[in-house]
Amino acid sequence: MPKRQSAASRSVERAMHEFKEGDLRSGQTGRKVTDRRQAVAIGLSEARRKGARVPPKKS
Repeated sequence: MPKRQSAASRSVERAMHEFKEGDLRSGQTGRKVTDRRQAVAIGLSEARRKGARVPPKKS
């Protein structure tokens, strides 16, 4: 186990916590997120915006 978490995993962890609490909202519409994979994607995209090293999106 690594001693420190990466910035990306911290962002995903925060998004998953909000998802489990039922507080995570998506994009401009502000709809509640109901899918785990979408919650992870939101966390990764936030990390990318902050400049964290994250693998590129799969196309």
